[in-house]
Order: sequence, then structure tokens, then C-alpha cells
Amino acid sequence: MKTFFTSVLLLLSTILLSQTDQRIYDIINAVSADRIETDIKKLADFGTRHTLSDTVSKTRGIGAARRWIKSEFDKISKDCKNCLEVFYQKDLVKKGTNDRIIKDVMVVNVVAIQRGTKYPNQYIIMSGDIDSRISDPTDYVNDSPGANDNATGMAGAIEAARVLSKYQFESSIIYVGLSGEEQGLFGGQGLVQYAKEKNWNIVGILNNDMIGNIKGVDGVIDNRTFRIFSEPVPPIETERQRKDRRYFGGEVDGISRQLARYVHKTVQTYMPEMNPMLVYRLDRFGRGGHHRPFNDGGFAGIRIMEAHENYTQQHQDIREENGIQYGDVVAHVNFEYAAKLAAVNAINLASIAWSPPALAEVEIGGIVQPSTKFKWKKSNDPNIKGYKIYWRDTTSPTWDHSRFVGNVDSFVLEGIVIDNYLFGIATVGKNGFESPVVFPSKVFRE
Repeated sequence: MKTFFTSVLLLLSTILLSQTDQRIYDIINAVSADRIETDIKKLADFGTRHTLSDTVSKTRGIGAARRWIKSEFDKISKDCKNCLEVFYQKDLVKKGTNDRIIKDVMVVNVVAIQRGTKYPNQYIIMSGDIDSRISDPTDYVNDSPGANDNATGMAGAIEAARVLSKYQFESSIIYVGLSGEEQGLFGGQGLVQYAKEKNWNIVGILNNDMIGNIKGVDGVIDNRTFRIFSEPVPPIETERQRKDRRYFGGEVDGISRQLARYVHKTVQTYMPEMNPMLVYRLDRFGRGGHHRPFNDGGFAGIRIMEAHENYTQQHQDIREENGIQYGDVVAHVNFEYAAKLAAVNAINLASIAWSPPALAEVEIGGIVQPSTKFKWKKSNDPNIKGYKIYWRDTTSPTWDHSRFVGNVDSFVLEGIVIDNYLFGIATVGKNGFESPVVFPSKVFRE
């Protein structure tokens, strides 16, 4: 009888934990395409935001652009009673560092931190790039409006700050404009080093790079689909970890891949009209983005972007040839679509910031047994309701099965053979929000 009632209680808990939160819908509805349009146009109107461009002018160049971005974050902070810590983070990059750095330049990021109430040193980050470029990556004089690449991502980060600053969160959220992306991902590198010096515990970064185009160079028009790029495993893994993966699995289960799955699941739950597309690759073929420095530093990081790119509008001098309009100008941006992807970011920032910390480590066992066993060190955190085990077929890209097992430090999943599935565990808060899934990193035998 006790077992029966325990099973019923676990079932009821699972049902309750699967319910949605009205605040997430409110966040979606609060994102404004009109404000995003205004911000994109403002950023494009600086003429060029090339990393090496003018820093003195009040109306042109990257200096004017970053001062305006900071002023927007300052306004948002004032409206929420100074809930944001706004500052510049900068590093000097010397001439000749690579062939795109043709003079010494101070790479300046604009950072706004919304401190968490319970876990202030745990951070989830949303980034957009400040800088732009045209055909010649060293041309810092001629017009480079960068409307889609990447005024859209920057406008999205500002809009997310406007909306989420109305709420309080357990963990900290960082909204950041990163510079130096087109010259070699220098802004991201600088912020990663800064984060390590400050001992930040970074859950991950949602890097937004081009979130405003719906008409691809292939002629496809799609205002619902977007891509989530994520690397399979961290580049800093040890040789022992690599060898363990050969025997125990995990080739597609690194921390960045779990963050990507988290975003995918959240969007399918709260924005079912959208079509999130998991792409099992660090970035587009042979190309890169500002999440990569975070991956290189051992942090989870993904790239969120449009599904259908138009290469005639990327890194192009503004011109017309053979009836084709080249150049990254405002006329090609779809503001409603950019708002949808800004909302995608906002609801995931909120969900992670409202969730408790993920487990530091999960152990798994069950070799040559009819059940799968788990052990972990549970937290005494009063905000935690318990833990949820996830599993999926080894060929499935998403976590398809789950079971809430309560506030325990071990569990046996009866009848589920370890050989046939992949597993992970999420921490569940009393408010219903879950941490990203943690893939087992140790194997035990009994």
C-alpha cells in the first residue's frame, strides 16, 4: 500500500511539474517588434560599427554605437530602480595580432548584469555583437550598417533586458554587446578572461548573431524556423574523458548540447508556433561566432540565428549588380521575426535564471543488469523540490522520457536497460523550473 501511494504521489508531482508558468507567456507578449525596429535602425544609422572605426564622433562609428548601447542599459536600470550593473569591459588588441587588426584597438564590450537574489554568482548570458563589416574586413571607413549582422542580435539583447528587468530572478542574467567579432572574436575572448578572473559560474551563453532575415539566398521564405548551433563536447575535455566516451557514450552530450536541448524544449513548450532546429555543429560550416570563446573556456555556449541566410546581404559593400541589391541594410530585416527570436532568448534566460543550480556530477551504473542506477550528491538548498531523470533512445536528438524521483540522492530506474538509452538528470525547483540536464560523468559498479 505504501508503494502504491508513493507511486501516486510521484505521478501527481510529475504532472504538477509539467505545468507551464504564466509569467513566461507574459514575457513573450511583452517583447516589442516596434522597439526592436527602432533599435536596429538606430544602430544602422551609426554608418559603420567596424571595430577599428571612429570612437570620437557622437554620430558615427563604434564609439558612438557603444555609448548609445550603454545609455539604453542605463535607462533600463533607472526604470527598474538600478537593477542593472552597467559597465564597459575592455582589452587592448595590438596591431598585427592577425591580418584584420591593422592598428592598435581597444575592444570594448558593454555589459549589463541583473543580479540574482539567491545565486548571484551563477550567470546565464545573452549576447549580440556590436561591430559590423563590409567586403574588405579591414575597411573601417566606408558605410557598414550591419542591420541584420548584427544589429538584430544587439537589439534583441537590449529588448530582453527591458522585458526581464521587470522581474526578479534567483540567478544572475547578463545582457552584453560584444565587440571585435569580425576581427577574430576578441570581445568574447576578453569577457571569458574577465569572467574567470571574477570566478563567475557561467551556466551558458546564448549568442545571437543574425536573427532578422526570413528570405534565404535559396528563395525560401520562413518566419518560424531558427537554428540552434551547439558543439558536441567541450574542447577542453581530458584524454581520460575522451576514452571514457568511447565505452560509455556521450559523443553528443556535452554541456553546450544540453543547453541547446534546453532551449529547444522551452520553445516547444511555450512557443509551439516556432520551429527550433537543432544543428549538431559548433557553427555554420567553416565559420564561427562569439559563443566559441566561451566553449574554448570550458563554458556552455550556443548560437541562435535565422534558418535561411542571404549571402548577398552579409559582409557586402552596398551596391547593385545584375539587378541584385547587395548590402546589409535595414530594408532586408524582418522585425517581427527578430522579435520572436528575442522572445526565444528571453524565456530561456528567465527559465534558467528561475531554476536551481544543476548537479555538479552524476554517477551511473547498471552494467549487465536489468535496471539503470544513479547516484549524485543532492543539495540542502530549500528551493529544490527534487530531481528528474531523463532518458532517450541513443539515436534521438532530444530527451523524450522523464521521471521525477523526489528529493533523493540515488535512484534505480527499474526495467530500463542501461545499454539501450542515454540518461541525464535535471534539478527541479519548488517553483517548477528545471536546470539544464547533466549527463553522467562517472560510472560505478555494485
